[in-house]
Amino acid sequence: MLAANASICVSLKLVVLLSVCAGVFSGCIHQPREHIQAGVQIAFLPDIHFHDVYADFDDGAFQGLPNSISGQAATIRTLSAQLDSTRLFNENYFALLAALDDVAARGIKYVALPGDFSDDGQPVHMRGLRRILDDYAERYGIRFFAAPGNHDPQRPYTRPAGKIDYLGHGGQQQRILSRGALECADYSGRSAVVDAGFALNTICTEDVVEQGYEGIVAQLSAHGFYPSAGDVYWETPYSHYTERSYSFEKATRQAKLSYRHYEVCHQGTGGKYKQAHFDHCYQVPDVSYLVEPVKGLWLLAIDANVYVPRKLVGDTEHHANRFEGAGNAGYNKLTSHKTQVLDWIKDIVKRANAKHKTLVAFSHYPMTEFYDGASDKIADLFGSGNFQLVRKPRDDVVSALAVSGLKLHIAGHMHINDTGVYRNDTGQFLFNIQAPTLAAYVPAYKLLTFNTSQKVDVKTIVLDQVPRFNELFEHYRQEHAYLKRSNAQSIWDINILSAKNYREFTNWHISELTRRRFLPKEWPRELRDMVLSFNGEQMLVLSQLQSTVTLAQMQQSGFDFALLKKDDKQWSTAYHRAKVLASANGFDLRQFSQWNGFDLATDFYRLRNADQLALNDIPAERLRQYRLLTQALNKPIVFKQSIDAGLHSPVVQVFAQYFGALLQLFNAFQGGAPSGHFVLDLQQGSIIEVLQQ
Repeated sequence: MLAANASICVSLKLVVLLSVCAGVFSGCIHQPREHIQAGVQIAFLPDIHFHDVYADFDDGAFQGLPNSISGQAATIRTLSAQLDSTRLFNENYFALLAALDDVAARGIKYVALPGDFSDDGQPVHMRGLRRILDDYAERYGIRFFAAPGNHDPQRPYTRPAGKIDYLGHGGQQQRILSRGALECADYSGRSAVVDAGFALNTICTEDVVEQGYEGIVAQLSAHGFYPSAGDVYWETPYSHYTERSYSFEKATRQAKLSYRHYEVCHQGTGGKYKQAHFDHCYQVPDVSYLVEPVKGLWLLAIDANVYVPRKLVGDTEHHANRFEGAGNAGYNKLTSHKTQVLDWIKDIVKRANAKHKTLVAFSHYPMTEFYDGASDKIADLFGSGNFQLVRKPRDDVVSALAVSGLKLHIAGHMHINDTGVYRNDTGQFLFNIQAPTLAAYVPAYKLLTFNTSQKVDVKTIVLDQVPRFNELFEHYRQEHAYLKRSNAQSIWDINILSAKNYREFTNWHISELTRRRFLPKEWPRELRDMVLSFNGEQMLVLSQLQSTVTLAQMQQSGFDFALLKKDDKQWSTAYHRAKVLASANGFDLRQFSQWNGFDLATDFYRLRNADQLALNDIPAERLRQYRLLTQALNKPIVFKQSIDAGLHSPVVQVFAQYFGALLQLFNAFQGGAPSGHFVLDLQQGSIIEVLQQ
């Protein structure tokens, strides 16, 4: 009978299953396969930066602005503030509703929120976010799984805060702060108004503090941070049970925030990892968790926030300002200051492999390089302190994450659309999918569909149309009128309010962001001066010009092109060469004059943000002209020589160096791994683009 039972077991699952026969009546004991069912889908929506535009302050401190369309009172930030920020604060409210409607219409039941679901964890807005998530959970049966980002919370513990750029009556800027923040130094009662010499009195309210973990996790307790009775399995790095001994009641007890702390020191991880010289050590929360919402799928939510303790003297224990912010820390600090989480990830990978679980990790921060391998070139041209390069994980950190065995991770934080692929010499690989934000160009989310346990279809869902996206425009018109009346130094382009859909609005956003923030703050002066002075035709002629006119002379003339035309012979020769070059490639030289350097700069940021998705917003003919200009500037000159030569270099040489490097980056942004629609093979480590029909 034993032999017969063994024969039956082998015939059933010969290739993989472990069969053990023990005793006449025990039959066969198998290690069961637990593959995910084909067709399971998860939507990933990072960086919502939710701001409740119709929020009610508990203490009635701010009544808002009457909105003629909704009939409600709007609690919003200025459009000026939005156009100086890499994220929108107001319209993303409507974008979230549109995204969740789309999710519901597709029948998707699982939605992951990889951090920055709030904009600094303010109570007044967290309440609004919870209401929306609760509503979609109740109406459509959607399960939400949140992981914290650097904006939720800003620090591990609550601290005074607020914003100075709410939109107030008459289009003016309204300051709303909490006790202990700026002029709201102290007050009694639930709210107060402070006259600090601003156009509108400052409003003081505790509804705008930046909450720490306790307040934020309590608000979203039903959305991943704690186990649900419907979960197959749920654990944290600090729970003490196994899959065999799991129960919902046991998980609920050990999910309490008081159980989920670890020691972090200025120099590194405390606890059992603590070294003798470590100091300034504190207990802080960590809300990482592993959940199996449906059999076969392990969803790993990593709290990758690392708040490194500062070396301060005389500060009260656990005060929020004892810690650095988490925004630039990411996995570079997690590997050194949150070691227990990395060890936990390694253990989860081993268990997932043994049990044939499909493991998908998500967190707020990227696990690989996110600029299509061009980070070093970006640093050469723009400086290592720009383009958020400080947020790029170091090579040794990426290697450590790949060695952990983790294969698939979805991240946010960067507000860009990108696919990072890392492979080491031993054949290990790691896919890092940078999911775009709903709050910037191009507004989209990622949808993962599991065709089998090893093959994942990844699709980027773009939100071109968002109902009600222009509902707040009447308030912005008041703001613009006030800025004009007050002769403000920086006024945004009112044409943004002519946007006909949400994608067009975010397209305007990145254009204004390029003009108001990126060019003034990120670009070297020489490059910025030239990009704002030349059109495409002039650039192609410059690529063919031999001239001794220096950069200093051009700057003194205000980049007057007539200065370069003084040597008529040189200019005529260059113009003829440019005309022939354009004609040989199917263009009339005059076509290049239809775009200018600012168009190039804006297209550069479109590609940086949206990768392949930006190609729909950049004319194909202009892209071909950019490529031709790149070829014309492909000269064997070392870039740093131009910088060293400085103002006394011929302007044509400086132009060739700067624009040659810029256009190489432009091309690099188009040449990375597929980021629109593609299929990942988690067994082979391959990625295959799904071409548009």
